Amino acid sequence: MAWVAGIRFKPAGKIYFFECENLDLNFGDGVIVETIRGIEYGTVATGRRQVADEELVLPLKPVIRKATEEDTKAHQANHQKEKEALEICKKKIREHGLPMRLIDVEYTFDMGKIIFYFTAEGRVDFRELVKDLAAVFKTRIELRQIGVRDEAKMLGGIGTCGRVLCCHNFLGEFEPVSIRMAKEQHLSLNPTKISGTCGRLMCCLKYESEMYDSKGQEGCQCGEECPRTKNTAERNDS
Repeated sequence: MAWVAGIRFKPAGKIYFFECENLDLNFGDGVIVETIRGIEYGTVATGRRQVADEELVLPLKPVIRKATEEDTKAHQANHQKEKEALEICKKKIREHGLPMRLIDVEYTFDMGKIIFYFTAEGRVDFRELVKDLAAVFKTRIELRQIGVRDEAKMLGGIGTCGRVLCCHNFLGEFEPVSIRMAKEQHLSLNPTKISGTCGRLMCCLKYESEMYDSKGQEGCQCGEECPRTKNTAERNDS
């Protein structure tokens, strides 16, 4: 068993576990941790608790410390620098005439690396761009190409339901979504009706999928005329 806390680095980001045996951490606390990207500032998403070793990806890295007031101010200052870096990189992309769209910028807490996220139709040769950016920022530069779902998660927006996109609001990770889920829920298969702003199938199709699967196995109580009962019977006969 290990004492761990779940840490997020973005409001709706993936939760990573870090060892915190000697720290009393609660939901919402700021912490300083070491990751493969360097020293980073995170927020406690799940408070300190014991978890069995088989449920964890070992070895775990420890939480370095609970964030101080100075750490929080430095983290906020980094966010301001990210906005400046975003504009500088956009200008450099235009100068090089590269077919890429810059989406977001991240500084690690220790300023040891800047990560630029972009989208593009295909592969982009950005070696000269990296050299220019390194000369400006005097630190390690990473350009990371992302997909349309990640773009929607970073930028946010309003879905067809009128609410903030789930991926931007609370979904920590994307789960596989298939057209089968829309068919089982008897939804229109018109792509404009079941696709999100990213152009992919809406993540919310997954929410009720398990319930529909279980009802399909148990048999629907609506009667023989219900299309779900009919579909289930057809599957059993085939």
